[in-house]
This record gives sequence, C-alpha cells and structure tokens, in this order.
Amino acid sequence: MNMRLLLVSGLSGSGKTVALNTLEDAGFFCVDNLPLALLDALIQELRDSTHRNEGCIAVGVDVRSGLHALGALAATLARLRANDVQVEVVFLQSSDEVLLRRYHHTRRRHPLARKGLPLVEAIAMERNWLGHIAALADVTIDSSRMSMHDLARTVRNRLAAKRQKRLSLLFQSFGFKNGSPVDSDFVFDVRCLPNPYYEPGLREYTGLEAPVAGFLQTHAEVAAMFDSIHSHLQQWLPHFLEDHRNYLTVSIGCTGGRHRSVYLVDRLAKAWQSADNVTVSTRHRELDTPLTDAE
Repeated sequence: MNMRLLLVSGLSGSGKTVALNTLEDAGFFCVDNLPLALLDALIQELRDSTHRNEGCIAVGVDVRSGLHALGALAATLARLRANDVQVEVVFLQSSDEVLLRRYHHTRRRHPLARKGLPLVEAIAMERNWLGHIAALADVTIDSSRMSMHDLARTVRNRLAAKRQKRLSLLFQSFGFKNGSPVDSDFVFDVRCLPNPYYEPGLREYTGLEAPVAGFLQTHAEVAAMFDSIHSHLQQWLPHFLEDHRNYLTVSIGCTGGRHRSVYLVDRLAKAWQSADNVTVSTRHRELDTPLTDAE
C-alpha cells in the first residue's frame, strides 16, 4: 500500500489540534505526540492491517518529542522517503501577540513553561527550537488571523482533499497594512493600481462584487498587472512541478486587502482552474476583518 504521511508540527497554540482533528474527520489515521522512533513501526502496522484509511496518516510532532528527536528529523524524513513513504511536513505558526492572547484566553500551560519559564520566553524558546522544522516544511500555515473554522477549512482544502493532481496552488489576497503573510512563496504588490476605496459608492464593496470588478476592468494597468503575474506563473510553475513540489502559495497584496488584491486573486484562480497537474484554492485574508477608516 502507498503511504501518505503528514507530519504536523508548529508552535503551541497555533492550531495543531484543530489540524489533526480536521484530518481525522477526513479519514486520516491520526496520532498526536508519537515518539519519532516509533514512526516506522506505525507505518508498518498500518501497511499490514486492514485499516481503511487509504494509506493516509497524520502525526503531531512538537517540542514534547525532545530536542534530540527533533534534531534528527531530516534524517528520519530521508529514511522514510527511501522506503516509498510520501512524507509531507506541515508547519503551523502564529504571531507572538496572538499566541499570548490565546494562552491567556484558554489558561492552558505552555509545554515549556512547566518549570516556571515566563510565557513570553517559552514562546521564544519554542520558536527557536522548531526553526529547523519550519525550514523543512512543505506547507506553512499562519493561523494568526484565522478563526478555528477558517483553519479547519484551510486544512481540508489544502491537505485533506484527495489530490488527483500534484501541485496544490493557493492564491491569497491580503492587506499590507496588516502585514505580509509569512506563508507565501510569491508575493506581488498591487498598491500601484487605481484604488476603488476612494471611488464614490465603491468603498463598501469587495473585489468579488460586480461594482468593484467593473471599475477595475476599465483600467488598462489592472489588466496589464494580471497579464504580468499570470505570465510569470506560466513561466515558473512548470519548474516547481518538475521539482516535485506539492504546495505553492501566491499572495497578492494591496493596502487593505479588500478590493484590488481580491479581484486579481479571483481572476487568477479562475485562469488556473483548468490547468494540468494543478489544484487551485483561494483565501481572502482580510474579508472577515471590519473595514476601518482608511484602506
């Protein structure tokens, strides 16, 4: 049986439990905090059993595994891949501010704070310890601006869906005023384009709605920006496919992330929907964020 193994890692409080629960609901055999030394035995057991998970396993890996085991993760991945296991590393992260707020809200204890270490220092230490895992990640998910339901939907769309095609391509809109997304492979800045925010009657609409789309379609520079990004991806995506990449995130940013970037993400997703060897999804990071007085 061909085995697909997702190693789900990340910062405590970033949503690993939500991710594992979502994968379990999707039919994965899930284990949290399994000692990495037992991975081979688990895979062999599932290969020999009649468990109907279609060869899909998700294992939670974090600082509880210990520094020695985490330091040997690269060698573990190489060994598993040599044994025909399709291994993908998923890394969840979030900003320090959001992690602090989540811990204060839930009143749970950080795994590195059990010996009296202050929460701020525990988060910083964990981020440092897990840095090499983040560098090995095939897909990174930043949950800072996600609700539990947003995260579950992202995991379902990007990880849990049966992938008949090889590359999961995510087009993501965002607003630079809220910071650039860290889970990006390409970032395109479209703040130079005409801004519907300042047009009478358009401020309350989004780039998914006809009034804003109609306004942007009247400007040649918007069409030129779309053609430029589309052409760039047409040139370089085949190289990512040849390199056996499973995931790619293309982020488009304007000032507030509600008009220009949303419109272009929607157009690009539609343009790539029928491409060979590609599965397309979209995310509009700021559309659930209340509109402020300046985009």
